[in-house]
Amino acid sequence: MAPAQVRIVAPRKRVRTIGDAARFVDTVGFCTLFPVNKVPLPSLYAAVSGRDPGAGLVFDEHFENIWHWKDELPRRGRAFAGKFFRGRSTFISKELLRYFLAMRESASAASDHRHFYAHGRIRDDARVIWEKLDELGPLATLELRHACGMETKAGNKRFKRAIVDLQCMLVVVHFGVERETRAWASGRYELTCRAFPEEVAAAEAISPEEARAVLAAKFLDLRPGAPAAEVARLFGWTKKLAEQAVLAAGEKAGQAPRSRAARA
Repeated sequence: MAPAQVRIVAPRKRVRTIGDAARFVDTVGFCTLFPVNKVPLPSLYAAVSGRDPGAGLVFDEHFENIWHWKDELPRRGRAFAGKFFRGRSTFISKELLRYFLAMRESASAASDHRHFYAHGRIRDDARVIWEKLDELGPLATLELRHACGMETKAGNKRFKRAIVDLQCMLVVVHFGVERETRAWASGRYELTCRAFPEEVAAAEAISPEEARAVLAAKFLDLRPGAPAAEVARLFGWTKKLAEQAVLAAGEKAGQAPRSRAARA
C-alpha cells in the first residue's frame, strides 16, 4: 500500500553525498529510511531520489547509495539509526537523540540490562541480547544470535522481536554491516550508550515532559497544523500527553523572539 499523501515541510535541496545525508537528518531531526504508510515524516529515500513519497521504490543508484549510507551514518557517529517508528528503519539526529532517550526514559549504562529486566521494561530475550553486547562489544547478526543461543528458526524469530524492541527503546543502535556469509552482509549492533555516550549522558538531565515538548515542536515544524491526535499516534503517547506536549511546544514558540523577517 502506498504511503498516505501528507504535507511535510522538509529541505528541498537534493541529497547527493553521505555528508548531505547527515546534514539532512540534522535539519529534519528525525526521518524514516523509506516512506512508511501512516508515518507522516520525511524519508531519506525521497530526499535522495527526488521522487514523490507515494511513487514506490526504484532500485537504482539512489537506492544503492542510501542502502550504504544507512550503515555508515551510525557507524561514523553522524546519526542514530534503528527500527523506531512503527518498527521501521529510522534516523534520529544527534541533537534530538537525547530527547528521544529522555522521552522513553531509556538512557542507560551498558550493564543496566539487569535493572531494566528486573523492573519489567524488557523481556528475557532482550536482556540476553543486551547482556551479550555488554560483554562482547558490537556484533553482527549471526554472531550475536549464536552468542545468545538463538540459532534455530524459532530462535531467529525471538531474536528479531527482541532486537526491534531494544531499538524502539533506543538501547541498541544499528552500527554498520559485516559480511558473515556469501549472501547479504549482516547488520551489526552496538549499545547506544557506547556509540553516543555524550547524548546518553545529556538525556539524564532532561525530563520526559520537556522531551515530549521538544519533539512535538519539531514534528509540528515538519507537519504544520498537525492535530494532537496525530502527534500521539506518531510517538505512541496518550492523547493527554500529546495535548500537553503540543501546548508546551506552542508556549515555547510564543516566547521565542520573532525573526527579523517576521518583525518587518
